[in-house]
Amino acid sequence: MLKEVYKEAEERMKGAIQALEDDLAGIRTGRASPALVEKLLVDYYDVPTPLIQLASISVPEPRSLLIRPFDASSLRGIERSILTSDLGLTPNNDGKAIRLNLPPLTQERRVDLGKIVNHRIEEARIAIRNVRRDSIKDLREFEQEKMISEDDLKRGEDEMQKITDRYIEEINEIGDRKEKEILEV
Repeated sequence: MLKEVYKEAEERMKGAIQALEDDLAGIRTGRASPALVEKLLVDYYDVPTPLIQLASISVPEPRSLLIRPFDASSLRGIERSILTSDLGLTPNNDGKAIRLNLPPLTQERRVDLGKIVNHRIEEARIAIRNVRRDSIKDLREFEQEKMISEDDLKRGEDEMQKITDRYIEEINEIGDRKEKEILEV
């Protein structure tokens, strides 16, 4: 019974880490990455559609992205979405594809991005702690229903803390890696 609680908690914690990694992939660093624009919603026939479903995205050079829509009529919508996004990039439309040139990050922008990363890291830590709280609550309910002993409850709480610490450490490492990436000139 305890193992089931641990397993469920670990799966939820892995989900929180995966969500964090996906989220951080969309934060701009010094080099171009398709993840910057993949999830950008484009108004395609009045339906918000992720850009990845409408176009191929490639990195021809370290500081530029090339977006080739599968349907040429979506070019305007893609361009509009990029302009209205918080990426701060200006698309160059040649009628067939869109080129995005990423200017070097200013020190001020790097600091702002660092703050955004720290905020996302803290949200992930909170998600992990919420999983721990829910799991410990389940363990306490088991103990009240006499399904586990008081000693098992204590062991379970200690084990949940160890699992939580391990995942929080993993989140910290991901955050440190992303901050280094942002500060890299």
